[in-house]
Amino acid sequence: MKNTPIHDAYNPDLLRLIPKNSSRVVEVGCSGGALARAFRATNPHCEYIGIEHDPGYAESAKGACSKVITGSIEQLDDCIFQELFPSDCWIFGDVMEHLYDPWAVLKRIRSRLSGEACIVACIPNAQHCSVQTRLINGSFRYEEAGLLDKTHIRWFTRTTIVELFESCGYMIAYGEPRIFAEADRNAALAGIRRMAESIGADPELAIRDALPLQWVIKAMPD
Repeated sequence: MKNTPIHDAYNPDLLRLIPKNSSRVVEVGCSGGALARAFRATNPHCEYIGIEHDPGYAESAKGACSKVITGSIEQLDDCIFQELFPSDCWIFGDVMEHLYDPWAVLKRIRSRLSGEACIVACIPNAQHCSVQTRLINGSFRYEEAGLLDKTHIRWFTRTTIVELFESCGYMIAYGEPRIFAEADRNAALAGIRRMAESIGADPELAIRDALPLQWVIKAMPD
């Protein structure tokens, strides 16, 4: 089953978080190499390694990356994994939700990551107002793309993203919501406010956490 369809667009918020002077970057789920191409346009001397489980996508990424490893990060051989270090930055752009055990992956990376290195990630927000609305009316159905992409295995909120990284030996150095203009969300947000008030939760925080479609974070070894 394929994940997000291949495309030429990249996430500018992720690009901004990659240390500009990185000498080696590893992108997990590099797709066709759009982010690699954008970063290497500003840092052509960086060794940019892509890991991509889809052979067709991996082939397309070879023109953008220094090297492409075809396979799953969760099944990567120890010898190949060790060769990825030292590395300055690991990138997970909308990938964590596709992993069976993201905790194991993060711990494995942490065991070899230097103190100055980082992980940057974009993770869909399971607390988004549209997901809450679908749960309330019973229409939580998987789709071809988006928050309810049928290839998603794991679900995270702002709180559990922090817990994910902290439990694996990292600290969140930076976090930013990705909020987009969406029609007809005001009614959902009003309902979320009332529900938060009824259960004694902070209504303002409930609203803020229901707005982001995704969270972009930068994590460092703790």
